[in-house]
Amino acid sequence: MAKKIPGLVKRGDCWHIDKVIKGKRICESTGTGDLEEAQRYLAKIIDDLRQVSVYGARPVRTFREAATKYLNETDKRSLARDAYCLKKLEPHIGDMDITHVHMGTLQAFIEARKADGVKSKTISRELAVLRRILSLAARAWRDEHNKPWIDTAPLLELPDWEDGAEPYPLNWQEQERFFALLPEHLRCMALFKVNTGLREQGVCWLRWDWEVQVPELNTSIFITPGKRIEYEDGIWRGEKNKEDQIVVLNQVARSVIAAQRGLHPVYVFPYEGRRIGNIHTTSWKKAWQKAGLPVDGSYNKGPHNLKHTFGRRLRSAGVSLETRKVLLHHKSGDITTHYSGAEIQELINAVEQVCVSEEGISLTILKRSSGKPR
Repeated sequence: MAKKIPGLVKRGDCWHIDKVIKGKRICESTGTGDLEEAQRYLAKIIDDLRQVSVYGARPVRTFREAATKYLNETDKRSLARDAYCLKKLEPHIGDMDITHVHMGTLQAFIEARKADGVKSKTISRELAVLRRILSLAARAWRDEHNKPWIDTAPLLELPDWEDGAEPYPLNWQEQERFFALLPEHLRCMALFKVNTGLREQGVCWLRWDWEVQVPELNTSIFITPGKRIEYEDGIWRGEKNKEDQIVVLNQVARSVIAAQRGLHPVYVFPYEGRRIGNIHTTSWKKAWQKAGLPVDGSYNKGPHNLKHTFGRRLRSAGVSLETRKVLLHHKSGDITTHYSGAEIQELINAVEQVCVSEEGISLTILKRSSGKPR
C-alpha cells in the first residue's frame, strides 16, 4: 500500500487536500477514495502551481472565482439580478476552468433550465451575464504576470424559442375588477402607476423631495433621478436609461398624491411606516388570479402590465409618438428638468386623456378613507 504523503486527509470515503503549496493554501476534495489516485491528483496540482510560479504559466481559475471577482468589483443598477443569474449557473459550471466554458459545455445548463419550464428570455439573460464575465476575463482582467485570465472570450449564442410571455394591457372592466381586489396600499400604487407609466421601483421609491412645484400651472410634477443615489435606508439605483424622468400627473394621479400626503415624511407610498420593496407581492398575485386575469404563462402577470396599459391608452387617444416616448420614459437624450411650462402643460394634457374610458366614462378619483392604511 502506498504511503500517504502530507497534505492528504481522508474524510469519510474520500481523500481531501489541505496543503500550502507555493504560498497558496489548497483545500479541496480529490474526488476519490483511492490513495494512489489522490496522490496523483495532488502531484498534478503541485506541478501546475510550479509552472505558474517558475514559468509564468496561466493558473487554473474556476468560473466561481471569475463570478466572485465580477460581483465584488462591479457596481451597477441590476447587480442583484446578475447575482441571481450566476447562482443558477453555479451548480453546472461553478468548478469548471473558465477556459473550458463555451456553448458545448453550457448545453447541459440550457437543457436543464428549459426542462424546468424557464423561458428562453430568462436563460438568455443568465447567459448574457456569463458573456460579460468572459469578456472581462479576456480583455480587462490580468494576473500577476500581466496575462489575461483567458485568451479570447468564446461566442455565446443566446437562445430564442419565441416562447416569451406577452404583455397584458388591462381594459377598463379588468382594471376595475382587479384593483378592487388589491389591498389599499397596493391599489393606490397601481392606480398611480397606470396613470403615469412609472416603473415599479420608481413608484416604490417615490420620495416627496422628488416633487417639483410648477407655480405657473398651479400643479406639481415629480422627477425621478437617473443616476444612483445612496440614501439612509438603501440605494436608489437610478432609472434604467440613466436619465432623469419627469412624472406628470393627471387628475387621477393628483388625487392619489393628495390622499398620500402626511402618511410618511419621506416616501409617497409607505406601508407600516416604511418603504415598500415591490408591488409584485403575494397579494398582487392572488388578486390577479381572483380577478380572472390570464395565468397560463402566455401573458405577463406583473405590474409592468400597467405601464403597457398606460402606453396603449395614450396611443388610443391619439397622443403623438414623441410625446408618448417622454411619458413612457424611453431614452431620448432630453434633459427633463429643462422642460418649459408650456411643454409640461402639453404632457399634462396628454395624460389627462387616459382618465376616460372608451365609453367616455371618467374614472373615479381616489379618496383615501381616514385612519391608518391597511
